[in-house]
Formats: sequence, C-alpha cells, structure tokens
Amino acid sequence: MKKFLLIFGFSASLLFADAYDLNREIVDFENNKQPGSIIIKTHDRKLYYILDNWSAYEFPIAVGRRAKDRFYGSFPISAKAKWPSWRPTESMLEKEPNLPEVVKGGKRNPLGARALYLGDSPFRIHGTNNPRSIGTFASHGCIRMYNNDVKDLYKIVHKWDMVYVQR
Repeated sequence: MKKFLLIFGFSASLLFADAYDLNREIVDFENNKQPGSIIIKTHDRKLYYILDNWSAYEFPIAVGRRAKDRFYGSFPISAKAKWPSWRPTESMLEKEPNLPEVVKGGKRNPLGARALYLGDSPFRIHGTNNPRSIGTFASHGCIRMYNNDVKDLYKIVHKWDMVYVQR
C-alpha cells in the first residue's frame, strides 16, 4: 500500500501517520520545513512535528512565564535523554537558595520523562512533573510537554533534526 501511495504522489503525511502511529490527530499546518522538523509557536503554546508541507502533529506546551524567559531561533536537537537529571540554574538558586543542587531522573524531577537538548543552548524540550502548567506561560525558559507527549515525540525525532522556535 505504501509503494502505491508513493508512486501516485499522495500526501507524505499518510506515510508518516502509518510509520509513527502516534494515535494522534494530524492537523492542517502549512509550512516550508523538512518533514521531521519541529516548529514551536510560543504565543500559541503549541509544538508542531512536521509531517509534510501541509500537515503536522500538534502538541500543547508550556513556555517561559515572562517574555525575557522565552527564546527564539533555529536549533538542532543535539542530544536526547530518558529521565534526565535536573540542575537549577544560577538565577534559580539566587531566587530560591534551598533548591537542591541536582534532582536525579524520576517522577519528581522537573524535566519529566524525556528531554531534547537544543544545540549548545541551555534550553530543552522536556516533560514535566507539573502537568497543570501545560498550555500556560509557566517555565523558566524551556519548553514543557506532558510526559506522554514528550515520550511520543522522543520516539520520532532524531539527533540533529531542526527545531524552529517562533513567536
């Protein structure tokens, strides 16, 4: 069936939907990025995994609580981690000196189940131990996702895939 679809030029999103089978609705999303890229719309608090030039998987996210906490630009996924350890930034420790130096991976860890590291920046796309924050302006700069969503995304992205963070 896939060869038949490919020969007759049907939308690549049909092929991707079969290949990834995330049991997730595919949304109309016109774009000019390569399949496998991620576009983050911070103002809308949405992350889009690009299937083709017309469609994507859509995920709700949390973004930086203040405009100065948000970042924009293009970043490759430089690393992927399961149940990553979390270390508070210096500015977090200044505001809350009682924070631990490190929180090992696990359900209480602020980074949640998975993390995607963005280039050599301090920013990541990651899960959360605070699911109520998704859909809001809540983070210290990183992109938060529901743990089940970030696990799904983790399965289909590859190191060096591009992430485009937009307003």
